[in-house]
Amino acid sequence: MNILGISAYYHDSAAALVQAGAITAAAQEERFTRKKHDPSFPTQAVRFCLNQAGIRPSDLEAIVFYDKPILKFERLLETYYAFAPKGIRSFIQAMPVWVKEKLFSKKLIREKLQEIEPSAKKIPPIFFTEHHLSHAASAFYPSPFEEAALLTVDGVGEWATTTIGHGKGKDITIYKELCFPHSWGLLYTAFTYYLGFKVNSGEYKLMGLAPYGNPEADQTKRFESIIRDELIDLKSDGSLWLNMKYFSYPVGLRMTENQKWEQLFGFPVRLPESELTQAHMNLAYAIQQVTEDGMLRLAEEAQKVSQSKNLVMAGGVALNCVANGKLLRSGLFDRIWIQPAAGDAGGALGAALAYWHLAAEKERRVSPDGKDAMRGSYLGPEFGPLETERLARKYHAPYERHASFDQLCEKVARLMDQGSIIGWFQGRMEWGPRALGNRSIIGDARNPDMQKRLNLKIKYRESFRPFAPSVLIEDVSEYFEMDTESPYMLLVADVVENRRKPFPPGYHELPLKEKLYHIRSDIPAITHLNYSARVETVHKDTNPQYWELIHAFKKLTGYGVIVNTSFNVRGEPIVCTPEDAYRCFMRTEMDYLVIGNDFFDKSQQPAFEDREDWQKEYPLD
Repeated sequence: MNILGISAYYHDSAAALVQAGAITAAAQEERFTRKKHDPSFPTQAVRFCLNQAGIRPSDLEAIVFYDKPILKFERLLETYYAFAPKGIRSFIQAMPVWVKEKLFSKKLIREKLQEIEPSAKKIPPIFFTEHHLSHAASAFYPSPFEEAALLTVDGVGEWATTTIGHGKGKDITIYKELCFPHSWGLLYTAFTYYLGFKVNSGEYKLMGLAPYGNPEADQTKRFESIIRDELIDLKSDGSLWLNMKYFSYPVGLRMTENQKWEQLFGFPVRLPESELTQAHMNLAYAIQQVTEDGMLRLAEEAQKVSQSKNLVMAGGVALNCVANGKLLRSGLFDRIWIQPAAGDAGGALGAALAYWHLAAEKERRVSPDGKDAMRGSYLGPEFGPLETERLARKYHAPYERHASFDQLCEKVARLMDQGSIIGWFQGRMEWGPRALGNRSIIGDARNPDMQKRLNLKIKYRESFRPFAPSVLIEDVSEYFEMDTESPYMLLVADVVENRRKPFPPGYHELPLKEKLYHIRSDIPAITHLNYSARVETVHKDTNPQYWELIHAFKKLTGYGVIVNTSFNVRGEPIVCTPEDAYRCFMRTEMDYLVIGNDFFDKSQQPAFEDREDWQKEYPLD
């Protein structure tokens, strides 16, 4: 049975194909259109998934959409009615789109698939799952657990914003849900907006900014008290009630009532790209602490109602890897597994899997070796040497093809040891927001200038943002205070004590840039302000090429860890094709590019005409 899952029309549209219960392919539409968080129907992602399997739309048994538009429309109407006459501008803008398009999703899906296969006489039946069921299915069914507690947390689906449940065998049971407008995801996004970052995009920046806050400062403590006393009522089970007089998002065109927030916190909404002050950092720290507290309470409740020692998570808030790391260290659960595409894109996969197990009533098979079913999350397109040859001809680009991959790895390891920055492009593209070694920019984690160079000369992004380590799974405990797998870069752990360097006196009072460039460990490029790191463990069985590269670096330097950041510039989706990779390589100050066994040296490349045009092509996120 071939089942296609689709998410679309909000943000991060995607498609996923499940065949006989196994995940064959999955990709986000943004990777093909080059429009970050593209919400449009995922035509190209669908086309890829079908091509990967060698099938056509008419070969599908079912097409499953990741939420129920009618229920979402009901929520919008009831919300506008409850807040009327407030929100009339938003209502006027939203309704035409719903009446013309979103209410008729089945018709739109049928038309789009007909475009892919014009000769098809009949399109397979189209079904709809509830949004949070899609999230829950995406988390439980690919997990390595026979049974597990379920926790899904995001902005909002139809009505639900958080659900707690239990998965066992092929069955999913939802026990509790929190409903709109009370939402952990929308609370965090409100602070993302107020601190000058882009909604539904900049939440990870807020998480990265939080460690720059001073936890001992009176202002930080006051900010946290204001959040707890004025903005929210946090219950013991992790549910919360938001004081809606401070929020505009239910019917407004912005997230917060800005004047009221200014009265609360003492400064106005920050303008994008403006200077970050200590007050901004302290507020980021405060909301991160509150969010971590909430997630721990939700997890405690999930454990209590499910009586399980395993936990699976999905929803956009499950991408808060700092909270995830704290949850892991709490010991509430023996094992935790998080869907790597935890946001809306992952709903496409969950929708397909929910149909297979719940509608088609197919039994679930868990791998006996304890591995999940995600295939390392390498589920996107891959490209062979012919594509590299085509791009080389198009751009008159000289390159060297290595017959031995081992020798290529040794060469790249030497170049990293000398301070070079490498674009690394291998195999199938990753599924989810993280680059996991197939579409990555890599460098030496020991290099004290690496973070600054990557941010300012390669990624062209804010200097405060941290970078992640890729570490051999065999060596993870040598560098980080963790003894578990983290293959999807969704857990934060501290650098081990004996690698840290002490803070200077008055460290928390220093300006941002002086904090930033203080050397905090012997792997400074991936050590964040509070000695933490967002860890990716690299496994030989799921990514032998990347493992081989890091192993070669370890043989040369003694360090089985490197820097890994996504292969893109700010505002650009992660590269998909070899041509995407070459264009990004030439627009930045990367030193070398590796595509498969092919090696490009920047110093030998011809002039690139549109080197600066990326800033016009990709708006700042």
